[in-house]
Amino acid sequence: MALLDIRRRTGWLFMAIVVGHIVLISTQVNTRRGVPMLEEATFGVFAEVQRATTSMLEGIHDSWQNYFALQQVRSENEGLRQEVAQLRVQIQQERALAQQSRTLEGLLQLRAALPLQTTAATVIAGGASPEFRTMTIDKGTNDALRADMAVISPGGVVGRVIMPSPRASKIQLLIDRNAAAGVLVERSRAQGVVVGTGADRLRLEYVSGTADVNVGDRVVTSGIDGIYPKGFVVGQIESIQRSAGEYSGILVRPAADFSALESVLIVTTPPASVGLEAASRKAETAVSSGQ
Repeated sequence: MALLDIRRRTGWLFMAIVVGHIVLISTQVNTRRGVPMLEEATFGVFAEVQRATTSMLEGIHDSWQNYFALQQVRSENEGLRQEVAQLRVQIQQERALAQQSRTLEGLLQLRAALPLQTTAATVIAGGASPEFRTMTIDKGTNDALRADMAVISPGGVVGRVIMPSPRASKIQLLIDRNAAAGVLVERSRAQGVVVGTGADRLRLEYVSGTADVNVGDRVVTSGIDGIYPKGFVVGQIESIQRSAGEYSGILVRPAADFSALESVLIVTTPPASVGLEAASRKAETAVSSGQ
């Protein structure tokens, strides 16, 4: 083992002496450009080291720059997303205001065209039970509303007041199962009664089997029920069924869109039939008093 160690040390020493001679010779030997060979080799090695170091530092610097740029882009994107969300909310609000303006404009046009006294009201709630189709408005007895006053919209007949309170009233929609109204077919003047189905259609009943009724005919109020003034649009006949020469089923599509009601008009003028009855009662009272 001792002999092997001596040989190894001798080999390393020999290599060191050889390298030292090469270095000494390199310092004395010049290249064609007059630069010592050792200096040129040393410069080449250190140049490569500097090149690698510079590339690594530039890569780190670029990574930092990209990181901060990415963070800035993310922040700008978040700001843009918030701005877009705000703009969408504003657009929805403007659409709602535009729709409300169109609804109010329709009510004003209807009110101006009616030879009746009306008061406008806003729908503030809908019925909680699907069995009873009702809604609540923001007007009541403080606004001279009473039970059985007709409620209409620019589309057509809505229903009637059934439960007025000082500052609000419950409205029974015409499509409620317990609702009904005297009507006539506008084209043929055939009379009948529409009743609610609890769904989005009305049934036309008590129509004579000889009456002239066709699909597409418009149905309007007749005024004989003492609630709805004559001539208000109720809807349009959608389907007809006949059995044994009689009308067994006539469905009417309501003119009013009950799912989109926001504002309505309450007719405060009594129907003509009610007014005539009141006048006749007064006349009878006056005659009796005279006798």
